[in-house]
Amino acid sequence: MNEIIIRFQELIENKNWKTVKNELSNLEPVQIAEVISCLQKSDQIILFRLLSRDQAKESFQHLSHDEQEDTIEALAANINKLTGLLNDLDPDDRTAFFEELPGTVSQRLMQLLSEEEREITTQLLGYPKDSIGRLMTTEFVAVKPNFTVLQALEHIRKFGRDSETLNVVYIVDSDWKLIDDVRIKEIILASPEQSVSEISDNRFISLNAYDDQEVAIKVFADHDRVALPVTGTDGTLLGIVTVDDVMDIQEKESTEDFQKFGGTEGLDMSYTKTSLSDMIRKRAGWLVILFLGEMLTASAMAHFDGEIARAVVLALFVPLIISSGGNSGSQAASLIIRSLALGELKLRDWWYVMRKEIFLGLMLGIILGSIGFIRILIWQQTGIYDYGEYWSLVGASVAVSLVLIVLWGTLSGSMIPIILKKIGLDPATASAPFVATLVDVTGLIIYFTVAALFLSGKLL
Repeated sequence: MNEIIIRFQELIENKNWKTVKNELSNLEPVQIAEVISCLQKSDQIILFRLLSRDQAKESFQHLSHDEQEDTIEALAANINKLTGLLNDLDPDDRTAFFEELPGTVSQRLMQLLSEEEREITTQLLGYPKDSIGRLMTTEFVAVKPNFTVLQALEHIRKFGRDSETLNVVYIVDSDWKLIDDVRIKEIILASPEQSVSEISDNRFISLNAYDDQEVAIKVFADHDRVALPVTGTDGTLLGIVTVDDVMDIQEKESTEDFQKFGGTEGLDMSYTKTSLSDMIRKRAGWLVILFLGEMLTASAMAHFDGEIARAVVLALFVPLIISSGGNSGSQAASLIIRSLALGELKLRDWWYVMRKEIFLGLMLGIILGSIGFIRILIWQQTGIYDYGEYWSLVGASVAVSLVLIVLWGTLSGSMIPIILKKIGLDPATASAPFVATLVDVTGLIIYFTVAALFLSGKLL
């Protein structure tokens, strides 16, 4: 691919437009999009303008949103090229693009659409945000159950050219109620005299236009389909959703969850397109909350300042204690959040999760506690550091504290996402920093309480 990109860079530099156009005709749309992405912005637009109408439509769909915006902005001077591109785009791809733009820009571009395309786009944008209706395309082929296979094939030849996919043909009644879907393979292999109803089994899977897009992601994953029909609440066939659109949404959802788990709000646009003020707004909120939480850590240490003054050795292990609890909590939170997102865990599984994490927390705590005690033992016996007369009790305090704090961390990290989902919030907001901050505060209380039990009347 690098050789192809270098080749086009040389051709553009030499202004050999005829050769550029000829060589573009030999590339697949995804390859053209990759070439465009690797060129300088000025060269990107030159290359895009040399594409045929069909090439421009297909290649545009493979560009990133930022590159799509740059292309539209650059084509604004060529109103005919821009109008043609927007009208040629598949309705679902055009809707997804418009949805990411500021409202005033979308409205201005809508005016460039034909009356028919504008009506389709307006309809799709009328569905709730993040609903399946926003994903669907109205370009599909439907036949009546009384059609013969021969009539169905003639119908497909006539209307199938503009269809998003021809893998599946949909069967509808006179009111456009969905009856079934039939794979094109079954139609081709059937006898020409057979009726469409004879080769259908009336078993199909459909999506509701008002369901959340995450439903589509799960249904596609469960049933391994290339496309699925979308119906209204009355069963009327409204459109179809294809797997490529669902994959785009899945990537977007995963990115948003990843950003939330990192302790920031999900970005509406890419990192490079997000303004400094928006970035501050989205990141400052969580940082302030976490900072206020960490202030409780300082308060907890202040509460035990007497113990620290009498046994300074206890302060040496504070970073070790709180980091172990935070790490174990973050581990558990990340595993549970991902399992909830994939549908591997349901809310009803909370007791199973709790039992499992209690056992895991104890085992992990014992492992870390043992390592902590052995470390103190080695340092004391080799003279690297003198923990004093009661070093064994200090070691026991650290070991027992680690067991309890790691147990608490795993329980907190696993239960908080489930609780958030139960009350209708996004489990991803149980971010690693949030769980770590919570465990930091409670971990200090556990540590100094355990130390007081072991060292009372001795160091304390």
